[in-house]
Amino acid sequence: MKIHRTSVFVDDQEKALRFYTDVLGFVKKHDVPLGEDRWLTVVSPEAPDGTELLLEPAGHPVVKAYRDGLAKEGIPLAAFVVDDVPAEFERLRELGVQFTQQPLERGAVTTAVLDDTCGNLIQILHSK
Repeated sequence: MKIHRTSVFVDDQEKALRFYTDVLGFVKKHDVPLGEDRWLTVVSPEAPDGTELLLEPAGHPVVKAYRDGLAKEGIPLAAFVVDDVPAEFERLRELGVQFTQQPLERGAVTTAVLDDTCGNLIQILHSK
C-alpha cells in the first residue's frame, strides 16, 4: 500500500497554487475545473509521479473548526521533508514566508513550522 494523494484545505486555490509552486517549489500536476472550484494537485519536482498534494477548497463548514483548532494549538496540518532545515528556513524567510517555529533540533530530527498563507501550518523536517 502507498499513499497516492493527500490534501491541505486552502482558502483560495489560486493563492495556494502560487505559494506551493512559486515559494515552496512544487509543480502543478492536475488542474481540472469543477464549477467554482478545481481539482488542483501539486507534486515534488523530484518525484513527479509520486504523492500528489490536493489543494482542496476549505468551504465545508467542518473545515474551519478543524483548521482553527490545529492553528490554535500550533499543530501543523502537513509535514514536508527537506535536505537541510536551517538552509530551507533561510531560503523561505528571504521569500517572505512567516514561521511560527524556527529550526529546532529534537534528537535525530530537525523541524521548523511555517504559515502557508492559506490557513495552514506546515512543518518542514529532516531526519538524520
